[in-house]
Amino acid sequence: MAQSTRLASMGRAAGRSMQAKEKPLLGFWQIWNLCFGFLGIQFGFALQNANASRIFQTLGADMDSLPLLWAAAPLTGLVVQPIVGYLSDRTWGFLGRRRPYFFFGAICTTLALIAMPHSPALWVAAGVLWILDASINVTMEPFRAFVGDMLPPRQRSSGYVMQSFFIALGAVVASALPWVMSNWLGVANLAPEGEVPDAVRYSFYVGAATLFGAVIWTVLRTREYSPEQLASFSDSAGSDSAGAAPMPMADSADRQQTGVAGDYPEHDDWAASTADSADGQQAGAADRAAGAQQATAAIVFRRKSAFAWLAAGLAGLIAVAASGADPQLYLLAAGVAVFGLLQCLAIALQNAGRVHNLYFDLCRNLVEMPQTMKRLAWVQFFSWFGLFAMWIYTTPAVAEHHFGARQPGSLLYNQGADWVGMLFAGYNLVAVFAAIVIPWLIRMLGLGRAHQVNLLLGALGFLSFLLIEDPDWLLASMLGVGFAWASIVSIPYAILANALPGARMGVFMGIFNFFIVIPQLLAAAVLGLIIEHLFGGQPIYALLLAGLAMIASAVAVRFVRS
Repeated sequence: MAQSTRLASMGRAAGRSMQAKEKPLLGFWQIWNLCFGFLGIQFGFALQNANASRIFQTLGADMDSLPLLWAAAPLTGLVVQPIVGYLSDRTWGFLGRRRPYFFFGAICTTLALIAMPHSPALWVAAGVLWILDASINVTMEPFRAFVGDMLPPRQRSSGYVMQSFFIALGAVVASALPWVMSNWLGVANLAPEGEVPDAVRYSFYVGAATLFGAVIWTVLRTREYSPEQLASFSDSAGSDSAGAAPMPMADSADRQQTGVAGDYPEHDDWAASTADSADGQQAGAADRAAGAQQATAAIVFRRKSAFAWLAAGLAGLIAVAASGADPQLYLLAAGVAVFGLLQCLAIALQNAGRVHNLYFDLCRNLVEMPQTMKRLAWVQFFSWFGLFAMWIYTTPAVAEHHFGARQPGSLLYNQGADWVGMLFAGYNLVAVFAAIVIPWLIRMLGLGRAHQVNLLLGALGFLSFLLIEDPDWLLASMLGVGFAWASIVSIPYAILANALPGARMGVFMGIFNFFIVIPQLLAAAVLGLIIEHLFGGQPIYALLLAGLAMIASAVAVRFVRS
């Protein structure tokens, strides 16, 4: 009986394997339409990156407060992206699965882009940046999962490289817009004190129109697979299944305690096939007991860990308040406290039986990250720390170090700020061509080694800022930065998509964003302190830190299976 049951189970598994099929290959223009919306998203993102520090300083922000004001971007990404990914995995309507988020996110982002340069005060600009970045995140996160949904594994690297192409192309034009407005079209790049110049305002208007039009193009020109169709494809379970389900027995025990629907049907099939035999029943009982013991130990560990994080954060807040330390330390301590509080909330919800709570499910998926995703997290951590340092400090660094301007709003400062826009356009223009070269590098070196090479080129680009005195020659520095940027926004996602279960592509892509925003929050908390106390307030040394971070990221790639 036991042997016949096992044979029947094997037959069912073989039947499922025969029925599974690979997603059909898409043509060039179909992939183009899938990714075209990223052109508009990057318009908004690049305008923010190149001009936020300029707007803040124009409205009265000092150098030390810039990282804190920039903290809006990673904070909103930390919250918004995993939630949107989780919800988009469970959405299906007349617009499809991911496209509703494209559409409504694009509307909100367009309105925020129009409002940003009209901010009458610093606190208003900071608030609008929060809204702008939250809206961009709502629009952007599902695009990552969208490529994974629609393309078979063999085409995913092409899809993410196409996204990289549009990211670079959009950023080239958006970053250069203020310089083009003032130098080619004669729009004023000076304004009364406390007002944003017209060249910046009009650039944001153009960006708003471009973003909305590009995203709507993707919404109207694409269709999505239904949940039933996605489930029928052979890649729906992912290729890193061992990592995706690191604790199957603990998960089984959790399901018995809480009534969660099974995420691992292969274990359910195993249980069904052994239920008819006495040996199978005994083995199943032993495994369930061991699983329950492991689950209990894990819950106890999570509870202690959560209280430790909460206590450390609260103690840090009290210590900072009592000592009158630098304001950046408030952000670091508050982040630790919030993390611990959310962990405590997740445990409380679990104990109350509310296992379908969104946050608890996100924590559950965080624990079940594939091994490849865990190792990629370190790669992302270091590379995005470097990028965030560049976005915050390039404008004050170039204005001061290369143009000799320390007073925001002065003619030299605005000339330096305009030139930073051109430098940002330069590295994104390089990224357009890098997106064409990177597939060749991948074929020659593989995904991991190609990413290492590009990150090291980016490190050289950042470090050269300290050696080059002529601002015109900084365009040469952007060669390396462009290759690194094109690689960062494509290769890690190609590696990751092939390691994820298809049914949870969105939530894992959202969680992956943690390792983009956490280093940015860390940078916001400590960069001001480092620049002020270690480098005497000279922002050029932030680019030294960016170069060292890129080197660390390249080393971390060595440990990723690609």
